Amino acid sequence: MSQLTKQYETAKKNSIEFMKLGQINAYFNALLEMNKYKRLLTAVVAN
Repeated sequence: MSQLTKQYETAKKNSIEFMKLGQINAYFNALLEMNKYKRLLTAVVAN
């Protein structure tokens, strides 16, 4: 669980940086990665 949280936070930081730099494609990819980790965290908490 701790590892998933760290990966989620890293993806979140990356998405913010990409947004600031105007790298739209990389920003959307980081958002997708955040969504993946968010779903995994939800699944872990539910079990």
